[in-house]
Amino acid sequence: MDHDIKDPGLAAKGRLRMEWAARSMPVLEKIKKTFAKDRPLAGVRIAACLHVTSETANLMEALKLGGADVRLCASNPLSTQDDIPAALVKYHKIPVFALKGEDHETYYRHILQVLDRRPSITMDDGADLVSVTHSKRKDLLPGILAGTEETTTGVIRLKSMAKDGVLRYPIVAVNDAQTKHLFDNRYGTGQSTLDGILRATNVLLAGLKFIVAGYGMCGKGVAMRARGAGAHVIVTEINPIRAIEAVMDGYEVMPMAEAAPLGDIFLTVTGNKAVIRKEHFRRMKDGAIVANAGHFNVEIDIPALESLSGGKRRVRDFVDEYTLRNGRRINLLGEGRLINLAAAEGHPAMVMDMSFANQALSVRWLLGQAKGLPKSVFPVPKEIDEEIAALKLASMGTAVDRLTPAQKRYLADWREGT
Repeated sequence: MDHDIKDPGLAAKGRLRMEWAARSMPVLEKIKKTFAKDRPLAGVRIAACLHVTSETANLMEALKLGGADVRLCASNPLSTQDDIPAALVKYHKIPVFALKGEDHETYYRHILQVLDRRPSITMDDGADLVSVTHSKRKDLLPGILAGTEETTTGVIRLKSMAKDGVLRYPIVAVNDAQTKHLFDNRYGTGQSTLDGILRATNVLLAGLKFIVAGYGMCGKGVAMRARGAGAHVIVTEINPIRAIEAVMDGYEVMPMAEAAPLGDIFLTVTGNKAVIRKEHFRRMKDGAIVANAGHFNVEIDIPALESLSGGKRRVRDFVDEYTLRNGRRINLLGEGRLINLAAAEGHPAMVMDMSFANQALSVRWLLGQAKGLPKSVFPVPKEIDEEIAALKLASMGTAVDRLTPAQKRYLADWREGT
């Protein structure tokens, strides 16, 4: 079996971590049993470009149990947990092409190796797989039925492709499902980002000024958790509505240029490039910590930081200290990549349970619907979103009310008022 992993000897450790994650993924476990019985994905070839974690491994297992022929590569050079590819290759016979710390050339070679199986479905996190397919492997496009996209950054890229008329097959925006972005993006990113920063630095957050660039769902989660740890949180935004929301949530809001000399820790989570730039680095205090939780490291203008620096050294795992020519030091975490996956383990399995349930059920839905869909980006069907929420509540031992017949009639009848 073709694959590229770091160390096959890590397989036993990876299997244990997969089992541990599965305990907190009851919705996906139920889907596994259904898929194993019904085999709804029989004969489907899936190329997946995702963060290679223990939670992702359980999704891959579900897809294979459903009958799919799956290949997996990493969607970020630093997000792979090397024991997981080993376990997938040895125990599940799933070809994986992923190495933690792989260079740029290896990263894109792995994407091409996943595509060599000529997939009928793509499963992406950041849209690099789709981008490569549309640029370097156009010969595959006629055979691809549809795809899914996991993250905000990827959805932005794909909607741009659809707007320009270059997207060649329909894609479901898993990121936009309520059971994904309301929970994964907010609670998952909030907890795992702080986990990554603390593992990398071991700083005390209490009393520090923590700058959050971007107040979308991910930014909301980070701000909430940082404040809970005692940090003074300052939000920067370009969207006036989100800025008002941040103010009313109790945060100070200001432009990055004003926040730069105040911050002890800076965290970008916007989906855009050069959010922290040369003029901001020049104003930062000695010892400032800069990290990113957006999908790509372009949110921090690293070339600009390097141009201002007279020297660089690795002072801790995942911490590069840049000494500016005026003697001030700026600490960049995880090479500017997703700090929650570069220095930690990513989102907890409990929240990824819903995200990956959306992936699995969206693929099944696409097999029956894709041929009638335009070449655009679509939301997860409402019935799938609500089914996943109901299953998650049931797994937590939580029940909700149901509408009575009279309530249903009232909601459907415009004539009844006061």
